[in-house]
Amino acid sequence: MAKSDRHETDEDIREYASPACTLHEVDPAYSSISPHESRISDIFAWRKMQRQGLIDDRKALPFAQREDYTRSIAAHLDQVVADVDGKHISLFWPFLGEPDLRGWMAAATARGADCLLPVVVAKATPLVFRSWKMGERLERGVWNIPVPAEGKEAIPDIVIAPLVGFDRYCFRLGYGGGFFDRTIVALERKPLVIGVGFESQGIDTIRPLAHDIPMDVIITQTGRRYR
Repeated sequence: MAKSDRHETDEDIREYASPACTLHEVDPAYSSISPHESRISDIFAWRKMQRQGLIDDRKALPFAQREDYTRSIAAHLDQVVADVDGKHISLFWPFLGEPDLRGWMAAATARGADCLLPVVVAKATPLVFRSWKMGERLERGVWNIPVPAEGKEAIPDIVIAPLVGFDRYCFRLGYGGGFFDRTIVALERKPLVIGVGFESQGIDTIRPLAHDIPMDVIITQTGRRYR
């Protein structure tokens, strides 16, 4: 991956919020999920606790180790989506120690992919996806998320989403906003959905609920898991 794209300090990265499908510490009421049963409320509370621990562990990984793991993740991505020419591929802006796949994005763009970034339109509504490539202007959107300033909207063929946690059934623990699941359901055609993260983020179960959508594939530095 291009080293020139990977030299932000932690302070630089903290200037931006996570991509829309991975907002941090959004409560269930904001995400428009209304748990009526105490069991569901308990699951939300449990997830919040798990989420914070997993994020802290990920941030504690040495930067060089995260770079090494990210290179391995990129190599596995190349195996899963070998043919990118003409494909619309949604990725994400790295946040809180997530894999930084902007180098992979640049390589995919050079091979003919139209890469996208997710954009929040409003709370409790699906995301939209706008095209972006390295060097094009970004602006700060809602919650300071960097979004394409002039990108064209497109429906992704492939969605690559960061993981806070994951389980053996390929369910993804995100940041709690509900944007990801709401968006996948609303798309007129289902994309290939890939979760990416580090092996240490694996847990026994995310305690999935009815609205949770499993990934088609989960990729970590150690390999690939299919649903």
